Amino acid sequence: MATCPECDAEIEVDEFDVDKGDQLSCPECGSNLEVVGLSPIELDIAPDEDDDDEDEDDDDVEDDEDGEDEEDDEDEEDEGWEE
Repeated sequence: MATCPECDAEIEVDEFDVDKGDQLSCPECGSNLEVVGLSPIELDIAPDEDDDDEDEDDDDVEDDEDGEDEEDDEDEEDEGWEE
C-alpha cells in the first residue's frame, strides 16, 4: 500500500509491478503520481508533461541554430580556398 501525497488516500500498488519513475493516477483525487521509492512504495506528485515539452522545444531551437552556424563557417572556408 502507498499513500497519495495529494489526498492521503491509500493506493494499492504491487511493488513487483512498478519501477521507480513509473507514473500512475490516484483513484480518489485523480492526481498524476510518480513512483519515487520502491521499498516501501513511495509516491510523489508527477511533474507536468507540458513542462517537459517546453524544454524539448528549447533544445531543438538551440540545435538548429548551431547547425546553421557550422554551415556558415564552412561556406566562408570554401570561399577562402577559391581565391
